[in-house]
Amino acid sequence: EKWASTQRQSYKKYSRGDSPSDMIENRVKLLKKVGFEWRSHQSWARSYEELVSFVIEFGHARVPQKFPPNPALGLWVSNQRQRYKKCLKG
Repeated sequence: EKWASTQRQSYKKYSRGDSPSDMIENRVKLLKKVGFEWRSHQSWARSYEELVSFVIEFGHARVPQKFPPNPALGLWVSNQRQRYKKCLKG
């Protein structure tokens, strides 16, 4: 997910003209060729609902970062924890 997010960010910069690069243009062509999703379809609310389901099933919200049944949920929870820590630091 982090790799895909990085590709999306690079594409946004490229689209705005912030990253004029043949390398970026080539990546865009290759990613389009394989049907890469340029917009993330996983909304915050949907991930939250998946976390609620996890809590109902397991009785806690300590989703491991590498959670085989739902890897995206593990990464999402990890990202929420990181963002929370940044908020505490100011």
